[in-house]
Amino acid sequence: MEKVRTSEPAAPARAIVGNVKEDRHFVTALARGLDVLGAFRSRDRTLGNQELARRCGLPKSTISRLTYTLTKQGYLEHAQDGNGNPGYRLGSAVLALGSAMLARMDMRQLARPMMQELADSSQAMVSLGIRDRLSMIYVENCRSESALTLSLDVGSRIPLASTAMGRAYLAGCSDSERSALMERIRAQDEKAWPQTRDALELALVHYREHGCCASFGEWQKDVNAIAAAFRPGSGRSVMVVNCGGPGFKLSPQFLMTEVRPQLVALVRRLQNAAGDAW
Repeated sequence: MEKVRTSEPAAPARAIVGNVKEDRHFVTALARGLDVLGAFRSRDRTLGNQELARRCGLPKSTISRLTYTLTKQGYLEHAQDGNGNPGYRLGSAVLALGSAMLARMDMRQLARPMMQELADSSQAMVSLGIRDRLSMIYVENCRSESALTLSLDVGSRIPLASTAMGRAYLAGCSDSERSALMERIRAQDEKAWPQTRDALELALVHYREHGCCASFGEWQKDVNAIAAAFRPGSGRSVMVVNCGGPGFKLSPQFLMTEVRPQLVALVRRLQNAAGDAW
């Protein structure tokens, strides 16, 4: 199957956690170690200390101590890149954590047949996502048998602010969470913030009017998508279903007139099923 390839976003800025110096419960070393693990992306085969330092915004000497410790604990493994340079890749301990998390995510099994039905009818890719910092992560994917689709899979990250999935998350979360995330998006790129803010405010209006958010060539110029959010049970985090693909196949008009009603109905079914399950 030929695929339309898209690039993954750069590593997200480290989470703004407030004045941690005044929080005696906050373990800075642990947070930095988790930042190192979070710096790896699905397309990264290996990363060296220098690149990890750049992505995490930490001194190389600090990164060296962190990678040493994480390697000792099995969360990183020594590896070499294609040029023989030393580096690290994620270790089996990370896989064990991820597998345990996905295994308890019952919504994936519940959503998959509904998502596949939508993927087949729309000839698009339908994905289920959750938020991590300023990114959305795919936790389930369904593709049509179409010859062209996106080269994204489970574990792929896409940005929060410019994608339909990310915008739908912002529309579906609480007002307080949305305000905090908007502030972090602003801090990530002050120069682009006015334009980003206008786009997000328009997306929230679009969600109230149409039940979904859209991104038509705003994340990738050749990719169109729409997405809708739901909360799978009381106290659980918002999840988002996204439907998208190459712009030359999925026009904004087709997505909004033909696909949107099916997407909104799918999310409503998942919301109702989640209420019955929990």
